[in-house]
Amino acid sequence: MTKNNNIFGNLSSDIPAGLVVFLVALPLCLGIALASGAPLFSGIISGVVGGLVVGFLSKSHLSVSGPAAGLTAIVLIAITTLGAFDNFLVAVFIAGIIQIILGFLKAGTISNYFPNNVIEGMLAGIGVIIFLKQIPHAVGYDKDYEGDLAFLQPDGQNTFSEIFSVLGNIHLGVVIMTLVSLTILIVWNKIKFLKDLKLVPAALVAVIVCVLLNQIFINYGGSLAINSDLLVRLPVPQSLDEFKAIFVFPNFSAITNKEVWIVGFTIAVVASIETLLCIEAADRMDVRKRATDTNNELKAQGIGNIISALLGGLPMTSVVVRTSANAGAGAKTKMSSIIHGILLLFSAVTIPFVLNKIPLATLAAVLLMVGYKLANPKIIKHFYERGKYQFIPFIATMLAVVFTDLLKGVMLGIIISIIFILKGNMQRAYAFRKKEYNEGDIIHIDLAQEVSFLNKSAIKSTLASIPEHSKVIINASDTVYIAHDVLDMIKEFKKIRAKEENIKVKLMGFKKAYELENSGEEEKHVFVEHKN
Repeated sequence: MTKNNNIFGNLSSDIPAGLVVFLVALPLCLGIALASGAPLFSGIISGVVGGLVVGFLSKSHLSVSGPAAGLTAIVLIAITTLGAFDNFLVAVFIAGIIQIILGFLKAGTISNYFPNNVIEGMLAGIGVIIFLKQIPHAVGYDKDYEGDLAFLQPDGQNTFSEIFSVLGNIHLGVVIMTLVSLTILIVWNKIKFLKDLKLVPAALVAVIVCVLLNQIFINYGGSLAINSDLLVRLPVPQSLDEFKAIFVFPNFSAITNKEVWIVGFTIAVVASIETLLCIEAADRMDVRKRATDTNNELKAQGIGNIISALLGGLPMTSVVVRTSANAGAGAKTKMSSIIHGILLLFSAVTIPFVLNKIPLATLAAVLLMVGYKLANPKIIKHFYERGKYQFIPFIATMLAVVFTDLLKGVMLGIIISIIFILKGNMQRAYAFRKKEYNEGDIIHIDLAQEVSFLNKSAIKSTLASIPEHSKVIINASDTVYIAHDVLDMIKEFKKIRAKEENIKVKLMGFKKAYELENSGEEEKHVFVEHKN
């Protein structure tokens, strides 16, 4: 195993990256649990399992798993429908089993068909959302839960109206904290000797400075002091019994309820798709361009969801926000994800009262930086310069992710990409231009290695444009597959229209399995052989 992939070989990079991800994940775990109508600690449990279990089993070097905002609406409705959180945990358990089965069925290979421009558009869209969603938190307006990525919010607002709502609700102390944090985060990476302190990430320095600053405000600043509503709020059990009460276990008697199975299947499908999208994104962010085994990832996620359900945790996915923070913090291997899980577990059990002093403004500043890096204008310019076939799916995905959600945005981008593929097949694959043709010329139509239904329209158009009294050679010498509807079309052209319009047709290189008669020697997409 090389140092690049040895999880113990890059601790100087992975420890500070894990610490940054921990700081980002902590409020997200709590916020998503709160928005899901689940016990607060269920989000922490999911984050711990995502870091320790999935982090260890996954073959992704950068992705980080935990409770996902994309599942919030599903979880909230499911808990209500199933009547109790312990019944819902059975559905999460079932979802985990389904994900393991999907992994063995190699369903993860579907991620190979996500176009790069769509993945990059998804990342840019998430970057815009993260940036916009953090603006209210950065000035002290916390009506929407931390971690919400949807355009339409549970509080009736949307991403943009929420920003306008902050105008009369600005907390000066929070603004100062945000500005101080941003200054530290930006300057830290500009000064060489600070940047070389790899075990001391800028985010940790910002947290410590702002905790001390808030303590000064409490002692001397009066109105500048930040109250508990604007700080991290981790549950603090006062006794061993209270700690034991945190854990909710699945009620397996609900397994006969068909609604439980429907919820389990829904979670498995949505969580798997979001995970595969995030894994593709993580591989794009990896400077070493290492590829992840997506089938193994589905199995790892399935095991993670089973364990999370057994301990009373929320369902999890690989999460873009945490993964982006991980990559941005310089992580080299999956050890950073494991470290983030260790820190979540340790802090939640031993020092929750310390973490509850951290201002959300500092964490908002960290996420503002993450959002800016993901949606850097240079990325948009890059795809614009690559032409409309790259730019339009990219920008459409980005905007749809911002104004709807991740899955709808990606689906729109893929649909547009498919339309462009179909259009390209129609326009370029088998084009015959009459202006190049002179009477007596021989028209060559060379079929590609694989001729699918996607090529049908182009070939049909080409055959329809063949002039009367001409000579045509249709060559399948290099073709290993031809769709039946294309074969039928060529057969009908040769046996019916060619005879009616006195077109001499030679079929070359067709296999017997094609059920077409070979009528000439083998000879290469469409070109005209001019007469001497």
